[in-house]
Amino acid sequence: MPKLDTIVMEISIAERERERALRDRFARFWSSASGGPRTVYDAFIAASPVAGGVSLEPARAGGIRGWWVRPAQAEPGQAILFLHGGGYGLGSAEAYRGFVSQIVSRSGIPALIIDYPLAPEATLPAAPASALVALRWLAGRGFGRIAVVGDSAGGGLALVTLAELARHAEGATPVAGVVFSPWTDLAFTGASMTDPAVEDPLITQDYLQGCARNYLGAVEATDPLASPLFGDLRGLPPLLIQVGTDERLLDDSRQYADRAAQAGVPVTLQIWQGMHHVFQLDVAHLDSSRAALDRAARFLADAFQHQREAARARPSHQDIGDTTRHTKP
Repeated sequence: MPKLDTIVMEISIAERERERALRDRFARFWSSASGGPRTVYDAFIAASPVAGGVSLEPARAGGIRGWWVRPAQAEPGQAILFLHGGGYGLGSAEAYRGFVSQIVSRSGIPALIIDYPLAPEATLPAAPASALVALRWLAGRGFGRIAVVGDSAGGGLALVTLAELARHAEGATPVAGVVFSPWTDLAFTGASMTDPAVEDPLITQDYLQGCARNYLGAVEATDPLASPLFGDLRGLPPLLIQVGTDERLLDDSRQYADRAAQAGVPVTLQIWQGMHHVFQLDVAHLDSSRAALDRAARFLADAFQHQREAARARPSHQDIGDTTRHTKP
């Protein structure tokens, strides 16, 4: 059985100073920003710069609304479906173009960012259904190999989508999943949610509880469509999970990674010391953000390469285990 590979990423003293300065920047932004919650959130996310060497193109077809982010050259038949964060009530494909461009430029794989229905106007199962529509649309356009990537709530939605794919053939081969600080547990069972030692500069339990109420509708918090932590995780493709130590959702990642490995899923869990929620957005400020995205891009490229090789020979399986090592980015 596959193992859970846990890597604790240490950071330098200089990086901790940059992180501290960035948190001061966050505080100034949220205290002075004007406009509605969705406008403010989009402005915060859109600060992630667009990488060079990519093109941006609206996607409006087949019930899909979103944006394509494409590298200058790409191998045919493979794509990333990106599902954005925002607590299921905020966020847009347009705001996430810069962040996703950082993944695309590093991996050389085109990405489709979709706008899925947001709460409270839409509740479950609208968002997972929208993600599956996008996958079918991609498969119909010749993308037979797809990785599903997402951040925060979008990370949870990505894991829900991969579980749905494992149960129902949708015409595309799920090559991998990459999730940044995923929200996997809307029942709030993780100890980090209330641990006073966790200093999360961006999200609170009260905020998440409000998001959950708006999103769930009549669905129970432990329903796998809401909380992938409680689903059947057998048959998922290789997963990379990145999370910071300074966030309420830390145990959402740790618990999910453990359950996925127990279900036979190859999982790499990278825990970045001193980092905040979805720190990968901050490529303009943090070495850790750039290093994390480099690692995510390599994971994606390797997964697509492995899938091509697996078409010729079945991969070997490793005994289940849990290895933890400390390293620097």
